Amino acid sequence: MSHIVTYLTFSGNCREAMEFYQGCLGGELRFQTVGDTPGPFNFPQGLRNMIVQAYLKKANMILMGTDMRDEELLHGNTVSIFVDCQSEMQIKKYYQYLQTEGEATHPLEETHWGDLFGGLTDKYGNKWLFHYRK
Repeated sequence: MSHIVTYLTFSGNCREAMEFYQGCLGGELRFQTVGDTPGPFNFPQGLRNMIVQAYLKKANMILMGTDMRDEELLHGNTVSIFVDCQSEMQIKKYYQYLQTEGEATHPLEETHWGDLFGGLTDKYGNKWLFHYRK
């Protein structure tokens, strides 16, 4: 079965961000650093703790990230992380946690079709959308 996975790129704070997301969402988190790769001595000592790949998994939810980039990062407004929640308690918890030091762009509220929906930009500049079908 194929999956579409959200993959985020950071500027040296991937570990911090992914640990924050794990604290908000739960799940198992794994990291691979430059120092963990074959031939880490080809990189300057200061880069060996940079994250090559981070992997956060909880049930069917997967969020990945990296510090490795070859161009300047520009946060755009064309990509959001969409979380389809399993309960009202879960959507409220995730929204509250991820809003920490971020900006609520659309407060959680019941839509005209009866579902709960909301959106925010987290403290790392990433956009999140939350949905719960009542």
